[in-house]
Amino acid sequence: MDRFVIEGPTRLEGDLAVGGAKNAVLPLMAGALLSRGTSVIQNVPDLHDVRFFMTILEGLGARCSLVGGELRLDTREAEGREAAYDLVRKMRASIYVLGPLLAFQGEARVSLPGGCAWGPRPVNLHLEGLQALGAEIALDRGYIHARVPRGGLLGGRFRFEPVSVGATCNVLMAAVLARGETILENCAVEPEVTQLAVGLRDAGARIEGVGTPTLRVQGPVTIAPLRQTVIADRIEAGTFMAGVALAGGRVRLTGVDTVHVAPITAVLREMGCGITEAADELVIASEGRPVATEITTRPYPGFPTDMQAQVMAACAVADGTSFICEGIYADRFTHVAELQRLGAEIRVDGARATIFGVERLQGAPVMASDLRASAALVLAGVAAEGTTTVNRVYHIDRGYERIEDKLAGLGARIRRVSAR
Repeated sequence: MDRFVIEGPTRLEGDLAVGGAKNAVLPLMAGALLSRGTSVIQNVPDLHDVRFFMTILEGLGARCSLVGGELRLDTREAEGREAAYDLVRKMRASIYVLGPLLAFQGEARVSLPGGCAWGPRPVNLHLEGLQALGAEIALDRGYIHARVPRGGLLGGRFRFEPVSVGATCNVLMAAVLARGETILENCAVEPEVTQLAVGLRDAGARIEGVGTPTLRVQGPVTIAPLRQTVIADRIEAGTFMAGVALAGGRVRLTGVDTVHVAPITAVLREMGCGITEAADELVIASEGRPVATEITTRPYPGFPTDMQAQVMAACAVADGTSFICEGIYADRFTHVAELQRLGAEIRVDGARATIFGVERLQGAPVMASDLRASAALVLAGVAAEGTTTVNRVYHIDRGYERIEDKLAGLGARIRRVSAR
C-alpha cells in the first residue's frame, strides 16, 4: 500500500486551481442510465471513486472513457439490471444506480452497499422513496430486488426524514420517468444535488423547485443524454483552506464557488483567517495559531460533515478549547486517535469532541481510516514538527486528485512512497 511521508512544519503559499466535485460526478454518472446515447460530463477529476463507478456502469453494458477531464458514457448497450456485491460493497455511492435502473429497465437488482469504515448509514429512505412511486421491493440475500408494477411507476408524495443527499438523488432520478406528479419534500439542497437536478432538467426532465427542499416532478418524459460541466469541489477547496488555518501561509484558490464554501469560510474567519473573495476565486491567509471555535455539522447550508476532520486538525493547534458536535454521523471520529498520536489533546463524548489546543504537533506514523480522516492527517503532518508517515492513503485517492502534488506546489515537503 502507498503511504505519504511528510517533513514538517511548512507553510502553504501559492495558487491552486480547485478540481471538479466527485460528489457531483457520481450521481450524474448514474443519471446517464436514464437515456440511451452518449452523455458527456466535463471537469471530471480522475479519482478512484470515479474510475470505480465507471467499472460498475461497464458491468451494466455501458462504454466509458475519461480523458483530460472529459467523461463520456455510452449507454446504447447498457441493458444490465444487476450491480453485483463484489463491486457495490466497495463503494456506497454505487446505490445511485438503483433508481435509474428501476425506472428505465423496469427492474433492478443491486447489492446492499459498502463504503467508509465508520458508522451505519442505512438505505431505508432510498427504498421507501421508491416504494412511494409504486416500486415493489424485496431484500434477498443481501440484494435489493426492485420491480416496476404493471403500468409503470406512478407519481407520489414522499418526505425524507431525515434529509438525505443519496436518497434525494436516487428517488429524483426515478421520479422523472414516473407517470404524473411527484412531490418530494425535505430534499437535500447540497450543491451536488442541485447539479443533478439541473442536469436532468437540461436533458428534458420537468422539475420545479430546483435548489429548494421541495421538488415537484412531472413525468414521464424522454431523457436525452446528459451534457454537464461539474461544479468545483467545495470540500477540496475547504480542505486546503483548513490547511492554511493549520499550517499558516497564504493561498489563492481559483475556480471555486464562494457561495458553496460560505459555511466553511464563516468558521475559518472566526478562527482568525483573513479571507477575501472575488468572482470565482478566494484568497485565505493565516499568521500564528488559529483561534478556538465551536462547530456543529449540519446538512447544507450548514457546516459540512465532510469538513469536520480537517477543521478538527486545525483546532488541535488553536489558542483555546474548541468544541465540535457531529450532527450527521455520530461515529465519524475515527481520526481522533491518530491525531492524538501527533500530540493533539482531544476528548470524545458520544457525538461531541472537545479539542484542547496545543502549541504544536509532533510527527509520527499514523493510519488513515477513511477519506476525510486521511485529509486531516495529511494536513496535520504538514504542520507537525518532524516526520509524519500517513499509511493507507488509498482512502485519500478516492476523493482528492494528486493531493500530494497540489500540496507540494504550495511548499509542503510531501512525497508518495509506493509499497514494493
